[in-house]
Amino acid sequence: MIPKVVFVIADGIPADVIERVATPTLDQIAAAGGYGRAYVGGPVGSQAESPTVSATGYMGLLTGTWANKHGVMENYDLSPNYAYWDIFRLAKNANPALTTALYSTWTDNRTVLLGEGLEEAGGHKLDYVVDGFEKDKSLFPDLPESERIKRIDEKVADAAAISIREQGPDLAWVYLQYTDDVGHDFGDSAEMDAAVEWVDEQVAKIWNAVESRQQSAREDWLVIVTTDHGRDEATGRDHGGQTERERTTWIVTNNQRLQPAFYTKPAIVDIYPSIADHLQLDIPETVRQGLDGSSFIAR
Repeated sequence: MIPKVVFVIADGIPADVIERVATPTLDQIAAAGGYGRAYVGGPVGSQAESPTVSATGYMGLLTGTWANKHGVMENYDLSPNYAYWDIFRLAKNANPALTTALYSTWTDNRTVLLGEGLEEAGGHKLDYVVDGFEKDKSLFPDLPESERIKRIDEKVADAAAISIREQGPDLAWVYLQYTDDVGHDFGDSAEMDAAVEWVDEQVAKIWNAVESRQQSAREDWLVIVTTDHGRDEATGRDHGGQTERERTTWIVTNNQRLQPAFYTKPAIVDIYPSIADHLQLDIPETVRQGLDGSSFIAR
């Protein structure tokens, strides 16, 4: 069986919301593997304490490190520390023949956080890319911005599903933004609940593509769906601090080799070594020494 991975970040959904709202696709994935609460924000009060903001969360997953190492403390004017290898760089270093993919509503995920093409970030690491839609002002110009992002997320999810079904990249990242926009606009609300139900439908496209691959090819797919931060307790509109609700996230996976650590509130930085274990990647010792996470998947 050929190991493959797709991980999905659905932005800004607190654990209590994902647990309350109907999400049949996530339930199917969890039934195949597991669901658990997780956390972001690093160890409180330490130098590794990290803001509970989006780009910081993405980088925690991508590098397996907290913000004091990867250097991303906010969403804009970013200067990542590329000395801490991202998961795509690790994959290409371990096996240049592995195919990689990014399907994203935020282009900076590729150009800034991953530093795609930059020598200091490991050069070119992505074989398939779908992004840039949010920068194309001719797309859905008459819609309010959050509704425009919703339509772009749909295009991204559609493209990811087609690519997974047809190309089957070995390591893929899907990023969907709309739920965070709704959270900022409406906070804890019927609108936020509807947005979570909607994102479950987008994940269904990807999950169905994975199931199709597994039925037609000798492939062992690891699917991980998670979020990058929670939201404030008072309104659900904000995040960035270290309250329990802002720090509490969740992970859904189809993996059947979950270790007990998965059910004891793992951190977002634990996803990186878990992906590496599923893909059976050799992590150079200099990279391993810098990691803040540990795998919740048995090899």
